[in-house]
Amino acid sequence: MTLELWPAIDIRAGRCVRLLRGQFSSETVYGDPLEQAEAFVLAGASRLHVVDLDAAREGGSPNRDVVVRIASSFGVPVQAGGGVRDETAAAALFGAGVARVVVGTVAVEQPEVLARMARRWPGQVLVGLDHRPAAGPKGAFRREVAVRGWVDSGSLDLETALQRLENLPLGGVVVTDIDRDGTGAGPDLAGLAQVLALTGLAVVASGGIAGTADLVALAGLGTGASRLAGAIVGRALLSGALSISEAVAACEQ
Repeated sequence: MTLELWPAIDIRAGRCVRLLRGQFSSETVYGDPLEQAEAFVLAGASRLHVVDLDAAREGGSPNRDVVVRIASSFGVPVQAGGGVRDETAAAALFGAGVARVVVGTVAVEQPEVLARMARRWPGQVLVGLDHRPAAGPKGAFRREVAVRGWVDSGSLDLETALQRLENLPLGGVVVTDIDRDGTGAGPDLAGLAQVLALTGLAVVASGGIAGTADLVALAGLGTGASRLAGAIVGRALLSGALSISEAVAACEQ
């Protein structure tokens, strides 16, 4: 199974940006999202991962027109997320040509809504499990799932979240290590291996990917059918530290 490359375009106030560890105060601007999407596709990207950061934090759909234009303009599948907290929001994105929708907050706070969405669009809804470390019982280590654009953390740990999702007809889970996101510090290989061991769902990795070595390591993670389905790469591609062609070649090794 080839690791799928998902170049990331995060949108805030109509601009393509990257945050450091999900902090809205640590923002780097990379220009126009449509221009960046076109550049990725012209360079060889066969799919795109697009997130409305404003919607993720505040709800609503402040950048939906930009997301929709990306989904309808370049002839590649678009996976979109950010503020998708009900069936109406998901239906609007699917109706506009988005191939897959990623939900986060609703999966934690309203599992019954997630279940309806998964059954209405089987294989097209993914759950974003964005997590950060937290102290567990008696000092035990745990990973706590964050919601509302990573602003809030609930009481749900990553393992429990995965268990809750196992029997739903989902397209997979997007697992993001918040502390690594945007840092280029490398992916959490050990943590992702644990996730693969815990779930039969397709797993897309996100956070910390800096170059070809990271992608080769991710492509080789797991055994048999239990391998990563994809990797989301943002800052490394946007900054020019990694090219689309280099990333695609690494994913195929």
